[in-house]
This record gives sequence, structure tokens and C-alpha cells, in this order.
Amino acid sequence: MWKSGKDEKPVATPNPAVTPIATTELKKEFRPMEMKQPEKFNNDVAHIGKSVLIKGELSGSEDLYLDGEVEGSIDLQEHSLTIGPHGRVRANVKARDVVVHGKVDGNIQGTDRVELKRSSVLVGDISTQRIVIEDGAFFKGAIDIKKDAAKVSPKVEAAKSEPAKAFAASAGAHDSSSHSPQVSVLAEKKY
Repeated sequence: MWKSGKDEKPVATPNPAVTPIATTELKKEFRPMEMKQPEKFNNDVAHIGKSVLIKGELSGSEDLYLDGEVEGSIDLQEHSLTIGPHGRVRANVKARDVVVHGKVDGNIQGTDRVELKRSSVLVGDISTQRIVIEDGAFFKGAIDIKKDAAKVSPKVEAAKSEPAKAFAASAGAHDSSSHSPQVSVLAEKKY
């Protein structure tokens, strides 16, 4: 129907500037894909999944991400604890850093920092140096802000030792009498 009586075939003219693909080699560069993990899921963190239930004492010497349930006590003195959004803890917690996304019934002692995220529910007391409570977090309990012991101790020790030295010097001066310094002060005041 569309054919004309003559067979016309298009004539291809070779283009000398263009080389066929088959004659040139295409080399693909192999680049391994780098898997970047989020900071909270690095290789140094132990994970407890949301289907795990632990009853008893939980302690460790590495950081912990907890998305399951724990009843008892958690002790990670020099490490951090992150309680995930599915985490349910009915325990007293001791760790360096504590980040709560889930629910905690118990006291938290964070030697450095405690952070309550928007989805967190905490019923218990907090003892830490630094605290962050996001808007929307539920918290019922008391907060005890501790000062850094390394920064406070030289001043406190100096303050404690000065009165002790003064008292020892006054006691040494009154050693010749059998009266204590307080008794001699009272004896001088005659009413």
C-alpha cells in the first residue's frame, strides 16, 4: 500500500571521522562501593535487637545500642548507652553517656551526659554533669547536676586544708594549756 513500484534502499555513506565502536576498547573503571554507616551504628557498638528480652544484670566494656527490653541493672561505666525507639528499660542505668529514644523506668547515672530525645519517656531520677531534654520528651523525676570532679577537687581540697591548718596551728598554740581552743574562747567571755 505504501510501497512504490521502485525498490529504493538508502545508501549509507561511510564517515571516516567516526570510528566504529567495535574496533575501540571500552575499559570500565572498577570502583568499590564504600558503605558509610551512620555514626550511631558504627562497628564498635554492640546491638540488642527489639525482639530480645534480658532479665538480670547487663554490663559491658563497649558502647551499646539497645532496642529490646531489659529488666534489672545496666552498668557500662566508661561507655555510652543508646536506648532506641523500641527500647524498654526497667532498670537502674550507669554509663558515661546515655541517649534515650525509648522508655526507661529507673534511675540514670550518666557520668558525662544524659540526653532525652523527643520520643523518650523517663520515670526516674537523673544524675549527670550535662543534660539535654528535647521538646516533647516525657520526664518525671529529679535531676542532680554534678560538677566535674577533676576541675572541682583542687579548689575543694585547698579550701578543706586551709581551715584544718589554721585549726592545727591554733591547737598547737594552746597545747601548753589543757583547754581546747573553744573552751578558752568561752572562758574569756565572762558574762
